[in-house]
Amino acid sequence: MYRVKEIFYSIQGEGYYSGRPALFCRFSGCNLWSGKEEDRKKAICSFCDTDFLGTDGPQGGIYENAGQLSRSIVKLWPQSQEHRFVVCTGGEPLLQMDSALVDALHQEGFEIAVETNGTIIVPTGIDWICVSPKAHTQILQTFGHELKLVYPQEGAEPQQYEKLDFRHFFLQPMDGAGHDEAARQSLAYVLAYPRWRISLQLHKILGVR
Repeated sequence: MYRVKEIFYSIQGEGYYSGRPALFCRFSGCNLWSGKEEDRKKAICSFCDTDFLGTDGPQGGIYENAGQLSRSIVKLWPQSQEHRFVVCTGGEPLLQMDSALVDALHQEGFEIAVETNGTIIVPTGIDWICVSPKAHTQILQTFGHELKLVYPQEGAEPQQYEKLDFRHFFLQPMDGAGHDEAARQSLAYVLAYPRWRISLQLHKILGVR
């Protein structure tokens, strides 16, 4: 059974695949915040900008099995059968994702990406692993394709992740009231340490989901 907040078609707005058309399957729930505003201040991750609470979004609901969920996902893809790409996100998608869903999506011809906080090991078969570490958590998923760090975070300084086994390292300026300053700090850091690149939230710039 899978609890899904929403499924929608848009572009990937962040990181390595920024600008690529993608289906997003947003799972309900997270292990670092309840999703309730009254709990935000005491949450491990208190700056989340995503509504992942419940199952009331577009195409959201409780899916009984992997086949049912994969069929709902594929219905939203354009007519072309090529370049199918699904981003599993949350909340924390790895609270629910399993090998059955990975197999079902692969059978539908999808390349599968996951966006995770790294505190849960990714199931085998995922095509693109993006870990976004949060301060004061233990990173268990120490390898993947992309590490995307929301910056700045006190207690999550970039240098503590540089020895992890990732191909690409991104700093993403923290959204919110201090975004301009976060962007300036991110720019200064990547210029000083060119292993890192800046990730901007392209979907917000373009005004899409």
